[in-house]
Amino acid sequence: MQFKQQIVQCLGPSGLHRMAYTEWGARDNPRVLICVHGLTRNGRDFDALAEAMSGHYRVICPDVVGRGQSGHLSDPAAYAIPQYVADMVTLIARLNVESVHWLGTSMGGLIGMALAAQEGTPIRKMVLNDVGPVLTAESLQRIGTYVGADPDWATFEEALAFVKFVSEPFGALTEAQWYHLTETSVAQGADGRWRFRYDPRIAEPFRAAFADKDVNLWPLYEQIKCPTLVIRGAQSDLLTRETWQKMASCGPQAELAEIEGVGHAPMFQSADQIAIVRDFLLSA
Repeated sequence: MQFKQQIVQCLGPSGLHRMAYTEWGARDNPRVLICVHGLTRNGRDFDALAEAMSGHYRVICPDVVGRGQSGHLSDPAAYAIPQYVADMVTLIARLNVESVHWLGTSMGGLIGMALAAQEGTPIRKMVLNDVGPVLTAESLQRIGTYVGADPDWATFEEALAFVKFVSEPFGALTEAQWYHLTETSVAQGADGRWRFRYDPRIAEPFRAAFADKDVNLWPLYEQIKCPTLVIRGAQSDLLTRETWQKMASCGPQAELAEIEGVGHAPMFQSADQIAIVRDFLLSA
């Protein structure tokens, strides 16, 4: 597993902050794939996929600000899509490329949609992983029960058990895969206890923005023109089958794929899931 840990400096309303990212593959490869994680996760979720794709792409997996190895914002109100999109534009400028391919899981897909909808967008091809123009109130309430709760654990094993519990919709993963997803998302503090590697204050704007009704982003989706693939976990509560199917007939008229035995969201830890992404992105 070969990657480099990098940092880029970004700017927001309350000042500068750093965004960490892992970089895979040849640095002079003009083909760039950016992989962006979900709300409480981090860029290391994509290690298996990035390694598999690094022969074809320079693969970039950022930790969205407030997560993973990235810095925290002084004003939690800025933990929102406009700041995240601005940070990604800064990242792409750092990479010194004109265009990119994009894979976004959940929140990462929303960031991708917002950027892909812009005039002159650098995104030429996009994979939306278990997210679409309608976010169901049911799923947002479920996510709201744990995001920002800031639990801690006496041992790594307790943290591992918690990650398995809240992330059960990821599907049937091996013990090694669960271990990896846990060790890259928790850290041991000076007091010896283990905590998540994200700022619990990311929950504040999330809860303020998402009330007890579905979120409708169809006007945004309609602005997207690049070839798009939408992957759905067959048991997903965030991306309904109705929304997923409708995404094929409007906006970019997306291609559709569904993964059995998974809810929100597929994690691309297996060769068959990775192949869905690879085949779409590398197709003519």
